[in-house]
Amino acid sequence: MSAAFKPIALTMGDVAGIGPEIIAKSFLEAADQTAGCVVVGNVLAMQRAIQVVHDAYPSEPQLTLLPLTQLQDLPREVPALTVPVLQVSPVGSAAALPAWGRVSGVAGQWAADAVTWSAHAALRGDVSAIVTAPLHKEALSAAGVPFPGHTELLQACAAMHARVAVADMPVRMMLANDELRTVLVSIHVSLRAAIEAVTVENILQTLRITHQAQLRATGQVPHMGVAGLNPHAGEGGLLGREELDIIIPALQQARAEGMWVSGPFAPDTVFMRARSTPDQRGEFDVVIAMYHDQGLIPVKYLGVDEGVNVTLGLPLVRTSPDHGTAFDLAGTGKASPASFLAALALARKLAG
Repeated sequence: MSAAFKPIALTMGDVAGIGPEIIAKSFLEAADQTAGCVVVGNVLAMQRAIQVVHDAYPSEPQLTLLPLTQLQDLPREVPALTVPVLQVSPVGSAAALPAWGRVSGVAGQWAADAVTWSAHAALRGDVSAIVTAPLHKEALSAAGVPFPGHTELLQACAAMHARVAVADMPVRMMLANDELRTVLVSIHVSLRAAIEAVTVENILQTLRITHQAQLRATGQVPHMGVAGLNPHAGEGGLLGREELDIIIPALQQARAEGMWVSGPFAPDTVFMRARSTPDQRGEFDVVIAMYHDQGLIPVKYLGVDEGVNVTLGLPLVRTSPDHGTAFDLAGTGKASPASFLAALALARKLAG
């Protein structure tokens, strides 16, 4: 591999889910987009996924597997319809592969291994970006992995690389499509814990991370619209005081720091105001949501196939499709690669 060549790492996700299949379909349907990519995970799992796709679409060309044991063996030019796979999990045998559609500690550990390897490779500068196929939180837990998802695992890897505490490597989740972008104040926590996380410090930190990330990506100061926590953004304190006592003070401080921020707005209308369509540009470049479902439901409603998950605040580029492992579809060859390809396109753009 040329010293100047930095591929994009595609992690396989949970091999009992649709991750390997959508990666295989991406190489089959979009050779131009997958050029310069390497799949990170398990060769036998990828081989099984390729066979599933071939069985589902027998008239399509057959994909070829290119097994790798080290990144340096990846050719700069990989032939079309060839899937390079870097083995980072135990080899095992085909019979030992986790079954389709079932929670497995083995699959959880393999998914974590692929993410961890890719994160450290990106932090070393060996790969230019990471695109992560879906993993399963129960499988991670079954494997004893002490993180609930990609975001937290990547955060821990980045903190370890920088030799700082995890708290000193704050990250946020952004979900984006062509019409709407949302960033979350809290991520994978209970609703009760999410409400407790609505603090001046956490909101201000979210605004800073989002401002810096959008400015770096676009070269322009983003206009951030902020959702309230309570119905109707609290109605002046009648429906809760979080807007008055917490959110507004955070926005005032953000403005004092030079950020362009508006709100807090009623959560049931701010996303409509931010939505951009071919006929009309939205009022805001991004919406800051107070908790996970508040921010993700509107983006996913607009279309899971177009949504991309981006981790903000990391010293690396990481994107992911806006869907889960889809255990009900795993092994059928029917899963769409559209969101994965959208995530790959955005990762390539962000990596420059």
